[in-house]
Amino acid sequence: MKLSREEVKHIALLARLGLTEADVEKFREQLSNILENFEILKQVDTSGVPPTSHPVALRNVLRDDEVRPSFSPKEILANAPQEEDGCFRVRAVLE
Repeated sequence: MKLSREEVKHIALLARLGLTEADVEKFREQLSNILENFEILKQVDTSGVPPTSHPVALRNVLRDDEVRPSFSPKEILANAPQEEDGCFRVRAVLE
């Protein structure tokens, strides 16, 4: 399917693209080539292929949640550079 110069200019207008005359000719050839490739793809028999949103089946890759023992506050705060009243002490970042 060959596109005309007017069709390319219309597409450029819809896409809000400013094209020079050289651009119009270059894109006319490229877009026509793309449409010709789609015409070839239309000939492929896909009657036995179910419609899908992804070519590969998706599955959840996260592990199940399970309850596990946690560290005690004392163990956590042992690595703190500064500790105050059972909490991390940090420098103020806001006034």
